[in-house]
Amino acid sequence: MIILLSAILIGFLVFSFGIYLKKNNRTLALPIAESSKYAKVDLLSVNNALTNSKEYSSINHQFEQFVNKWDLVGATFCIAHKGKIIYARGFGMANKEEGLAMQPYNTMRVASVSKLITTTAVMKLVEEGKLRLNDRVFGADGILNDEKFLNYKDKRVEEITVHNLLNHSGGWTPRWGDHLFIKDVIARELHKDLPLDVDDYIVFALSKRLHFQPGSHSSYSNIGFVILQRVIEKASGMDYESYVKNEIFKPLNIYDAHLANNWDSLRYDNEVRYYEVPEAEKVISFDGSKQSVLKSRGGNDVRALGAAGGWVISPISLTRFVMAVDGRNDFPDILSKQSVDIMKKTYNGKFQPLGWRWVRDDGTLWRSGSMAGTSALVISRPDGYTLTFTSNQSHWKGARFPYVVDRFFLRIFNKYIKSIPDHNLLNVDKGKY
Repeated sequence: MIILLSAILIGFLVFSFGIYLKKNNRTLALPIAESSKYAKVDLLSVNNALTNSKEYSSINHQFEQFVNKWDLVGATFCIAHKGKIIYARGFGMANKEEGLAMQPYNTMRVASVSKLITTTAVMKLVEEGKLRLNDRVFGADGILNDEKFLNYKDKRVEEITVHNLLNHSGGWTPRWGDHLFIKDVIARELHKDLPLDVDDYIVFALSKRLHFQPGSHSSYSNIGFVILQRVIEKASGMDYESYVKNEIFKPLNIYDAHLANNWDSLRYDNEVRYYEVPEAEKVISFDGSKQSVLKSRGGNDVRALGAAGGWVISPISLTRFVMAVDGRNDFPDILSKQSVDIMKKTYNGKFQPLGWRWVRDDGTLWRSGSMAGTSALVISRPDGYTLTFTSNQSHWKGARFPYVVDRFFLRIFNKYIKSIPDHNLLNVDKGKY
């Protein structure tokens, strides 16, 4: 009887503590499966102190000059070589109001780099036999055949496949604006109050004619990936975030990745604060409460972006994820070679690759992300280098700023980046990654 009461008491305490963590926006590292080939990483031990020595002084100076030149509040640079994290350092501030310096373990939004994460989830479902790339998405026989998605204006939506959504050939362009950033227009047309649900954005898109024949060419589209969020949920039987965490991140022993919260007050532990250009104007909050806020602190509905641009992750974990989907031989991929190769296809440059933004002729893989309060870039090079840049400030150059970072990386690569000591900064188990 005493043993039973003790078990009940322990169970109650664990449950209560779980509720406390949820209410107070706290997270716990989940246990690591012994069979995992990817090592557990103590992220907090990978801090700026590891790259304070003289051997890193030249590259530190280059990065610090770059951050100062472009007047960034904070930024991180993470570099891997042949499966090893050889450099990870933060510059500037993670939270200037609280005087917190940027560290490489700080998490932050990565905007459209999230599309690479979503594509990986789709390809995993394909490998599991739960989804096919040529599956139709809409219509009575489509994946999303719920009643609310059947009142479409353009019958051509019945031709849209999963593959079309992945390579931005679903039929939408930003001609009348990006669906995810015209919430007021959508709310008025649907006669709904803010905040909008993910389904509201999809229903609105379906209520208009497509801009081009599905599959005829590519036009970069956020709404396509928002639709993929619902496709993943329908195919997996799980909510999108849970599926990605359980099937993509957990096997990689990554536990600091989450879908973003909109409000500044709901940032995760170790998540940065977000900043915009000094002249940025405040807008009405995403939930229609009439608060005047910055776009990065409640103006934009980043949570609704979800599969298209809503992930928060540390640069260290992001770099490890990229190495697990790039097809290089020095870090085991979480997907099959066939899936990785499919993601790289551009069909002679006519269509965009799947998940990646660009695939260069030399095999370099490139993925950027930009929105209010965020700029990010990941590059996987054929010579075994993976370069990651993340910043908690959006620049006046907007989506063009990652290209500035790219040119900077190219300029300093041979002299500075290639001179970084080839030491693995992560304290990992031998034989694991």
